[in-house]
Amino acid sequence: MAKLLIKNIELLHTPNGEMQNIAVEDNKIVYVGKDVPADFAADEIVDGKGKLATAGMVNTHGHVSMTLLRSYADDMALMDWLQNKIWPIEDKMDANDIYWGAMLGIVEMLKGGTTCFADMYAFMEDVARACAETGIRANLSRGLIGVAPDKDVKLAENTVLAKNWQGYDNGRIRITYGPHAPYTCPVDYLEKVIAEAAANKAEIQMHLCETKFEVDTVVKEHGMTPIQLMDKLGMFELGTIAAHCVHLTDEDMDIMAAKHVRVAHNPQSNLKLASGIAPVAAMLNKGICVGLGTDGASSNNNLDMLEECRAAAMLHKATTFDPLVVPAKKAWEMATVDGAKTLGFADTGLLEAGQQADIVLWDIMHKPYWYPRHNKLSQLVYAASSTDADTVFVAGKKVVEAGKLLTFDEEKIYAEAEACTRKLLNK
Repeated sequence: MAKLLIKNIELLHTPNGEMQNIAVEDNKIVYVGKDVPADFAADEIVDGKGKLATAGMVNTHGHVSMTLLRSYADDMALMDWLQNKIWPIEDKMDANDIYWGAMLGIVEMLKGGTTCFADMYAFMEDVARACAETGIRANLSRGLIGVAPDKDVKLAENTVLAKNWQGYDNGRIRITYGPHAPYTCPVDYLEKVIAEAAANKAEIQMHLCETKFEVDTVVKEHGMTPIQLMDKLGMFELGTIAAHCVHLTDEDMDIMAAKHVRVAHNPQSNLKLASGIAPVAAMLNKGICVGLGTDGASSNNNLDMLEECRAAAMLHKATTFDPLVVPAKKAWEMATVDGAKTLGFADTGLLEAGQQADIVLWDIMHKPYWYPRHNKLSQLVYAASSTDADTVFVAGKKVVEAGKLLTFDEEKIYAEAEACTRKLLNK
């Protein structure tokens, strides 16, 4: 069994300059503290002097291969953006585009301290392959459009994805089903998806209550909100990751709390697309689990989870006129342990014995905004940059060192992603 020791490291909760040690055996943390157990014989020792160790961040919602569409269509309303720019070019994307787009997004996330992400898109076998090769943790679903002619083929693809990848590499990859949204998935199709997910013991991830248009459309057609409709259909009994949840009623939130619906909150994407601001304070007050996500790079336009963490901390202070509503500690939890819970990774997101060894070492010595060091947690959330991530481990395996990806050739990723994009634009 491989044993790793990270020594001389600072932690968020310890006094400045107090050195700690993290012992890892295979994929799990076995000890965190000042004195390493005498019987722990490390196969690899990493000196963390000048570094701050945290759990890796978790990106709870996105469409990772949309990195190829970064800045392709900006400053547009959601439906105009989707119908006139995004969906037409997505129809031209093939498996090779999806693979290299995923690789580009994964290297961006890993180098920025994100060790786990959720994805909903097409050609997901190729996204799973990218995850396997780079070492990142992921919850993947095949995006399902219920009004498309090949809707049943896509549903079958999601089931094949589940059979091939569910639980891969000691659970590093999880598979869910991905009905896109209420306005693209009629009720009869959602019933098929729910039945198929249940048969394969899988959960659901879905865009819900992202825009006022979506909610108004569902209320007009069904006499109830999207949350109430999904509850009626039995979706929440399977376990559900609800992306966005911007336009919610109190009754919606009561249902979500009772049915343990987990929310992927995407503050910057919602702001950029003018979708609105999710009632995060109300959700937290009702005990709803809320994680953070970037959404795709075409509506953000990066996959920087530290930016999302900061946005969540600041945005909800302003909307509630309460500076205490999402303090730095809660924002960081939303970016780590709460995000892991949102994606169904129960033993991820904390630096504690028994947790997955998804660890980021941040360079806190060579950046001016890390001085003076009054409060390391506040400085991480409010002042730091994702480029401060120096060394990254996923499941105990080192995947980034000195800011460089170890598991794949970065320059090849950039060249292939650029080539895919040029071909797409010329189709």
